[in-house]
Amino acid sequence: MQADPIRSVPGRIMWVSPEDVLLAGALWITERANPYFILQKRKGHGDGGGGLAGLLVGTLDVVLDSSARMAPYRILYQTPDSLVYWTIAHGTSRKEITEHWEWLEHNLLQTLSIFENENDITTFVKGKVQGIIAEYNKNHDVKEDDDTDKFKEASAKFRKLFGMPEEEKLVNYYSCSYWKGKTLYYTIITLEKSATLLLPDVIKVSTRINEHVFSVFLNINETFKLAEQLANIAMRQLLDNKGFEQDRSLPKLKKKSPKKVSALKRDLDARAKSERYRALFRLPKDEKLDGHTDCTLWTPFNKMHILGQMFVSTNYICFTSKEETLCSLIIPLREVTIVEKADSSNVLPSPVSISTKNRMTFLFANLKDRDFLVQRISDFLQQTTSKIHLERELTGSLNSSDDEHGSLLSSSPQHSLGSESERTFNLNDSSVPTATQLLHLMKLFSLPAQAKEFLKEQAWKNHFTEFGQGVCMYRTEKTKELVLKGIPENMRGELWLLFSGAINEMATHPGYYEDLVEKSMGKYNLATEEIERDLHRSLPEHPAFQNEMGIAALRRVLTAYAFRNPNIGYCQAMNIVTSVLLLYAKEEEAFWLLVALCERMLPDYYNTRVVGALVDQGVFEELAREYVPQLYDCMQDLGVISTISLSWFLTLFLSVMPFESAVVVVDCFFYDGIKVIFQLALSVLHANIHQLLGCKDDGEAMTVLGRYLDSVTNKDSTLPPIPHLHSLLTDNGEPHPEVDIFKLVRSSYEKFGSIRADVIEQMRFKQRLRVIQTIEDTTKRNVVRTIVTETAFSIDELEELYVLFKAEHLTSCYWGGSSNPTERHDPSLPYLEQYRIDVEQFKGLFNLLFPWANGAHSDPLAVRFFRLLDHNGDTLINFREFINGLGVLCHGDLTEKLKLLYKMHVIPGECASMQFIHLGKSSLGNFRKMFNFNGKCYKLNTPEYRHYLKLWNQETKPKRENTKDLPKLNQSQFIEFCKTLYSMFSEDVAEQELYHATATVTSLLLEMGEVGKLFSSSGRRDHNMEDKPESSLENKPNPCEEGKGDDERSEQLPPMQDIKLEDSSPKDTGTSSAMLISDDETKDDTSMSSYSVLSAGSHELDEKLQCEDIADDTVLVGLPHSTSIDKDWAITFEQFLASVLTEQALVHYFEKPVDVAARITNAKNVRKVGRSLSTSDYEISLSG
Repeated sequence: MQADPIRSVPGRIMWVSPEDVLLAGALWITERANPYFILQKRKGHGDGGGGLAGLLVGTLDVVLDSSARMAPYRILYQTPDSLVYWTIAHGTSRKEITEHWEWLEHNLLQTLSIFENENDITTFVKGKVQGIIAEYNKNHDVKEDDDTDKFKEASAKFRKLFGMPEEEKLVNYYSCSYWKGKTLYYTIITLEKSATLLLPDVIKVSTRINEHVFSVFLNINETFKLAEQLANIAMRQLLDNKGFEQDRSLPKLKKKSPKKVSALKRDLDARAKSERYRALFRLPKDEKLDGHTDCTLWTPFNKMHILGQMFVSTNYICFTSKEETLCSLIIPLREVTIVEKADSSNVLPSPVSISTKNRMTFLFANLKDRDFLVQRISDFLQQTTSKIHLERELTGSLNSSDDEHGSLLSSSPQHSLGSESERTFNLNDSSVPTATQLLHLMKLFSLPAQAKEFLKEQAWKNHFTEFGQGVCMYRTEKTKELVLKGIPENMRGELWLLFSGAINEMATHPGYYEDLVEKSMGKYNLATEEIERDLHRSLPEHPAFQNEMGIAALRRVLTAYAFRNPNIGYCQAMNIVTSVLLLYAKEEEAFWLLVALCERMLPDYYNTRVVGALVDQGVFEELAREYVPQLYDCMQDLGVISTISLSWFLTLFLSVMPFESAVVVVDCFFYDGIKVIFQLALSVLHANIHQLLGCKDDGEAMTVLGRYLDSVTNKDSTLPPIPHLHSLLTDNGEPHPEVDIFKLVRSSYEKFGSIRADVIEQMRFKQRLRVIQTIEDTTKRNVVRTIVTETAFSIDELEELYVLFKAEHLTSCYWGGSSNPTERHDPSLPYLEQYRIDVEQFKGLFNLLFPWANGAHSDPLAVRFFRLLDHNGDTLINFREFINGLGVLCHGDLTEKLKLLYKMHVIPGECASMQFIHLGKSSLGNFRKMFNFNGKCYKLNTPEYRHYLKLWNQETKPKRENTKDLPKLNQSQFIEFCKTLYSMFSEDVAEQELYHATATVTSLLLEMGEVGKLFSSSGRRDHNMEDKPESSLENKPNPCEEGKGDDERSEQLPPMQDIKLEDSSPKDTGTSSAMLISDDETKDDTSMSSYSVLSAGSHELDEKLQCEDIADDTVLVGLPHSTSIDKDWAITFEQFLASVLTEQALVHYFEKPVDVAARITNAKNVRKVGRSLSTSDYEISLSG
């Protein structure tokens, strides 16, 4: 009977699914062998590693990719007559592999001798091994995981080696060499968020401090692309605060997939492929690529089978030829009616036929896995059909209600001249003309232009007949030629929608624009205010925007988009572009064209910091250096490139070129993307190269370029001439000779058409890193400049502290935290509010930077400090609040530090007006009252206005707090206060001396509070009995005891006569006063700086506060929890200050200077190595 294979192999199973090996002897030493199996050991492993050869193998195992690193022992299977070996087991130790070997000899060798056919033997062995693995997985409940054991092991090593938290995910790892000086180190780099720049054969990672160079990669392209993608994600998080979310819908790994690839790496790969797919075919941002395959497409217009690739996603089937411009095709599944397999033949193998609603049929052939592909498309088609039915039902119900109430939306500026309530136009009504169509109806164009326009229309109609019309048309080189010759005025809106991809988003979102307009009506914010300001500046020379109807349509489109995308809202130049869109498209169509522009074709152009335009400005500088090198240095010296790029790119030349010429640029832009703008800009520079080289300043250079752009004409335009004068053309020189726009565009394609879209994206990546870092540097400078006058820190110290503050914010944002990252980081906020930290983040910085941090006891004090700094109560503090708090501890005097410590223990809310604020609600209210009386506003003349401003400015200046205005500490607050004092010195070098001083101070304060309570009680009693004869204090009970039982009364303080005022101070400091000055008696004495103190009195008071040393800790034992808090007991800040002044140890501690630079250096070192120094170590290092 054969032994059980599972129980025979102890520990983790080492059998592997059989894999073929061609060279069994390479890099391996055979230790055992029989006719069917070979046990081998890796050269360079263990004793007798094989000398030089073994050393070489060991080195290769380190340097080569980690997938080549294998277990040092393995077992191979081979039939006697075969040259192919199969790996069936591996082991990390000799014991493991020997157990497997012995099992094979006892259980399989005799069985294999029965077989006569070697193929049967191979099949049996492979099946047996796979059966053992399957049985083991079943018995041990081994579940499939996205990440392999090897990758999990690498992730654990990564976290341990670099001190990374669980939240940080390892994406992938690659073997490489790291150059450090002249020494070459072998290491594994982990690809995290970092800025990478590609150099020949190496990857250089540039940081703010230094550069790191990595080389000797097996696959440097893959490594760099992954690093680039991760850096892009990091920059995106800084830019728009969108976190990274892993895609959980990815399919499981296939058997042939690389085993070392993590689920996150697969997610990133799929994400990158989807991004390229969407950019190539101008698809919506949420479209995900499902897969692609090589195939051929039958093109009826030239009767050829074109070789290319088919791409399939959830809503589209796309095709592009191997030759880039030969043919491309987009088939939305919403247009598909039939997908079927055609008959195969030698000429047409594995064909698939796809038919659409407009009666077009597309024939694909040479498809691998045709059955799977057809099934996949059918599944997506079924989902699309279900979506369409659901949308029709929803739209039908909405339309029925709209028919009852009437529509309030106008589809274009040319609708009815009636009031808003009288408009009942359908946004999708094709019978409604656009502004340009109305101008055509007015017959304001010349006959030659009319003839040219007619010929253009006929050419496009012929093209539609041959290549198809609509979204499913064949897009070829002829399509591009027609675009370069100019799109007819009547077809411009339709083709803009088609080429930009906006038609897809509009078709899949019926009713979306109407809902946005309805929701945004009557709502006002900063974006709507800016829109109203710019409405009448949008093509004011065009007749369509010289009436309220055109302005109203522009307002609706811009406002709707601002509500759709609050991150962008509204940006200058959007009004100019949108007004042009409205001239050629319906209102809803113009909205979706704007969406395509802002979110896909010109990413990040129209946000508050115009990051996209700044990025493309850097790209344009690189292109100018490459294509017009003789002009580049001159342009850089004049500073012209940065000026022209923003105005040219943001408005697509619409603001710098005559309108009828600029729309031709827009035609080409919608067809070919941003490369058209770069090509045209380079052509303009190249055409004026000699004039620009002779310019002496930027004004002269801009005049040259402005005159040239003003002379660009479109003689084919059928529109009436629209006045245009470039704003920079200020001289009275002769105009530049006319430049034909079509010749200029064609020249740009001929000279600079080699610029590729993927190269532009590569250049954008590098520039985006620089732009974001520049913005961050600008933010830092602005923040420091804002608060440098409010603190004693130097500019360099503030910059270093800002970097630490920001680093703590960012790391905690993405590695956990008690609050939402989007609440703490909002790039749209003012500079000071962009980065904020919560209490958990504050604890980390408190331990590193604040001098009161004391190890284990720091967190409670940090929480109290944070609560004090959090003025608005949103559980977040900004950099100014952080610096104000740190500044008091580092640069404040003794009184300020003690005042801060005191206020930490006051009930929240009682000390709000005492915090570090320079403009409170009261001062703002007073300022408003100056201009408003009984709800009526009055206009002040200039002298009065300036006078009130001066008064308000004086009021808002920070004033020194009056210590007498600080609230008193009650009994429970005082107990917490004492606990804080005792815990503050736990790691100080003068710990014992500080403990004794603290005990003396707390004892004095306790007695002051008790005696002060009696004075307060007697004063209140005398006030209640002012009509009765005055009695002695000895004969009257404490008012606090009235209404209480005898037991409760017995727990109260003894009468006044039992309290002996005697001097028992532990030190003879010369202040041996025997009288108590109460707070009420000194309210008007502003010169009083300290109190005569009451020494320790009765034994009952001594028992109120005790110190008990337990190991290295000190615990304050105060009032028992069962004792009720005495509401009459209280101490003032002045009493606390006076008590501290009697103890030189405490005075020395709080007046001790703080080495801010050393603390900053320590904090930076901790950030690097992930290990903090204790307070004692820190003090020792300072003294050394």
